[in-house]
Amino acid sequence: MPTPPAYALVATDLDGTLLRPDDTVSPRSRAALALASSAGARHLIVTGRPVPGIRRLLADLDYRGPVVCGQGTQVYDAGPDRMLHSVPLDRDLADAALGKIEAEVGAVFAAVDQDGPDGRTLIEPGYRMPHPTLPALRVGRRTDLWAEPVIKVLVRHPELGDDALTAAARAAVGDLATVTMAGPGTVELAPYGVDKGTGFALAAEVLELDPARAVAFGDMPNDLPLFRLSGHGVAMADAHPQLRAAADEVTLSNLDDGVAVVLERLFG
Repeated sequence: MPTPPAYALVATDLDGTLLRPDDTVSPRSRAALALASSAGARHLIVTGRPVPGIRRLLADLDYRGPVVCGQGTQVYDAGPDRMLHSVPLDRDLADAALGKIEAEVGAVFAAVDQDGPDGRTLIEPGYRMPHPTLPALRVGRRTDLWAEPVIKVLVRHPELGDDALTAAARAAVGDLATVTMAGPGTVELAPYGVDKGTGFALAAEVLELDPARAVAFGDMPNDLPLFRLSGHGVAMADAHPQLRAAADEVTLSNLDDGVAVVLERLFG
């Protein structure tokens, strides 16, 4: 019988990790993922983006099976286009959390990702999308954000940096929501206790694979729960210092095919 691979799962974040700045996956990274697949490992995407924000990419990669979306709030099956699991964020709690944050740091700008496989991203006046390639609908006032169920809230401050805003938001929000830093200009509120780790554990269960047999790639603090469950955590060269400190290994940047470099070594 063939020897099973050391890692049965290849868990990758998207933005700043597998994706290039133009939202594409390089030919080298595609080849490295195919190499891992030929060795018997499954590719599992674990991203903060909601389902609608990655559908085109999934089709381009011919991706089948579960994918973790929305910061762990969604587990989606790309084959039959079916949501396997979704955890909405209580809208009253979300609105209260924003109020508590603003009481500490002053006015913030907010956006939401709606629940469901076809949920939209809504942005209030003043909010600027960190990824301009992702579709978003601007609404007239904050109350319009709560028109439909949501999975998470994105928060920006006109002056505070991401680390300062994340720390202030955590102190203010408490157990109303999980606060995470997902990328430059991307501080998010998700249902309390839900993160990439909880979504990853559910997806691994669907695949009937042990999370500890995963090699995981990421670049921001929202990938910390993913690293804690994985057997080997790989931070990108320009990853946030918190993630670099928690990683088992640091690879090259996404621009330099850092994911491919590690996969070629592990599965080549």
